Amino acid sequence: MARTPAATGGSVPQDQKAIFNEISQQRGGAFPGPISVMINVPEVAKRGAHLSEYLRRESTLSSKLQELAMLTTARELDCQFIWNAHAAAGRTAGLRDASVDNLREKKELAGLNPDEAAVVSYGQEFFRTHRVSQATFDAALAQFGVRGLTELTNLMGYYALLAFNINAFEVELPAERTEPALPV
Repeated sequence: MARTPAATGGSVPQDQKAIFNEISQQRGGAFPGPISVMINVPEVAKRGAHLSEYLRRESTLSSKLQELAMLTTARELDCQFIWNAHAAAGRTAGLRDASVDNLREKKELAGLNPDEAAVVSYGQEFFRTHRVSQATFDAALAQFGVRGLTELTNLMGYYALLAFNINAFEVELPAERTEPALPV
């Protein structure tokens, strides 16, 4: 059960009711997942959606690498909701089942392509140490260039923000889960 009640037009700050109504109309009144937290301050939800749109639709990173970055972030931050939302999408985007399953189980990820290995190493190293070594940075830079690495960094950072909202507010998983729960 979530830690706070669902936001309503009556519960959001007065100065943000118009934004709440705009987002509510766009989304048909539904606020699943991290938006259920962020909509408590509609301006946060609106600005987050703008960044998300760029990172998901205009990035130079392939959908496969984007999904791998989201899964790496979800796994490192033990975020069940994001894992459940993206594991099947990752498989559809071209990630091997073994890679997704081993990532979930925190097992070695053998046989990754160099670009996939760069995403996983970059994310795991940052989330575990709060830094990225020069060697890991250089490997990712070689794969993606400055633009792609900046997009990767911000995609992982954005999904870390979402995971923080989901985990802190204890957002519930949807009833129609598609993936086994993360072992945490």
